[in-house]
Amino acid sequence: ARRGTSDIKAILSEDPTDSEYLTDNHVDRAMLTWSDSVCDTVDDGRCSVLTQALYRDRTEPEFLQTVHEIMVSTESLLMENPKYFDVFQRMIEPERVITFRVPWVDDNGRTHVNRGFRVQMSSTLGPYKGGLRFHPTVNLSILKFLAFEQLFKNALTGVSLGAGKGGADFDPKGKSDTEVMRFCQSFMTELCKHIGPGVDVPAGDIGVGGREIGYLYGQYKRLTGRFEGALTGKGPTWGGSHIRPEATGYGAVYFSEHMMRGAGHVKGLEGMRAAISGSGNVAQFAAEKLLDLGATPMTFSDSGGTLYCETGFTRDHLALIQDLKNNKRGRLSAIADVPEFTYLPESTPWGMSCDVAFPCATQNELKAEDAQNLVANGCMAVVEGANMPTTPEAYQCLKESGVLFGPAKAANAGGVGVSGLEMAQNSGGLSWTREEVDSQLKDMMKNIYDETSAAALRVGQPNDLRTGADVAAFLRVADAMIDQGCV
Repeated sequence: ARRGTSDIKAILSEDPTDSEYLTDNHVDRAMLTWSDSVCDTVDDGRCSVLTQALYRDRTEPEFLQTVHEIMVSTESLLMENPKYFDVFQRMIEPERVITFRVPWVDDNGRTHVNRGFRVQMSSTLGPYKGGLRFHPTVNLSILKFLAFEQLFKNALTGVSLGAGKGGADFDPKGKSDTEVMRFCQSFMTELCKHIGPGVDVPAGDIGVGGREIGYLYGQYKRLTGRFEGALTGKGPTWGGSHIRPEATGYGAVYFSEHMMRGAGHVKGLEGMRAAISGSGNVAQFAAEKLLDLGATPMTFSDSGGTLYCETGFTRDHLALIQDLKNNKRGRLSAIADVPEFTYLPESTPWGMSCDVAFPCATQNELKAEDAQNLVANGCMAVVEGANMPTTPEAYQCLKESGVLFGPAKAANAGGVGVSGLEMAQNSGGLSWTREEVDSQLKDMMKNIYDETSAAALRVGQPNDLRTGADVAAFLRVADAMIDQGCV
């Protein structure tokens, strides 16, 4: 009997509102598909427990999406080893979720209240580690999805890092520096009770760059009286690491270079045209490293539209975009009048002809129609610079079309990897050179590529790097959880 499938159907039928919500988000169909294949292979008790766990999170589509991906990738392990099925039930439940109010006063004296979060997902492999996101879309589902992704990403780095994620539904855009400072100080006043070296070490994410990390760390130091490695992404003159701002973008390009060479492209990325989404740190430094390796970045984007350069962006163009985004905090439309640029409002980069695509903006930005356009325009590879930027339907289209795919867990692990190196430098009171950190980042991304490739081969899915990344990371976390007992 298909106990899991019938359980899910029964649960959904109890509340039509829930059923409609899940159907709209394509979650129930994914779970039913998984249940059909897996629940026949385990006893009713185990499948029923997992079904109930998923039901608890039925209004969290982003979280269920990433859980389903891991389920599918590790299906053979779950079927062959009941111990892994048991540990998976614990793995999908955060160790701790903290929610708190964040009151702050704007420049006109008005009081605002935002909601702050910290999801401490797992300390199995080390202290909780993951970024803080300030964006109006932040909610518990998104942060649990990011924390769960972080668990697997951190495991692949080989550094002793657990997983967490946090943030608030606060939008730094349009705020003055003093307003952002007041918000960060209020946010840290509560968060400082739950973080610290060896416990939880947050970093930046969307909406949290060097400015915000500075304000957050200043308040942490003020409240605790300690100068210590409680945050990463700090300035290099006050405990930060060289290459940390660049690490996610650089790492994605290093990973893609290995991926292309592994697929037989002996020149790697040299001579290739790259479509990039986003225009923040990841996109900027991915473009910088692409230029270093002889590739040509063709696009950037933000929520207003896409900036395209037919001849490819140069280093001077990149400096212009960095100044606009990092200093003036402006929109790409503000430089649409540069003669070499074409600005396409309310569009994405995925309709452009390219050899490699780097989605570096946000989750679920690359949809099925976008994937079809990329395939039609000759794209050979998609490398995820953002967290889970490719929808399940888009991924399926890319896979069926033979497009190489660099999954976020592996491709964008460079950021957290260098955060781990920053923690090591803080612990030893050291400051490594830019060259030393970059060399370690290169080695880390090569090791991640090699490990994901080997894991894909192990489960009979050669060249399926998404499955390989999921399996390699799952085994590292699951085996450690088994060793540490039922906690």
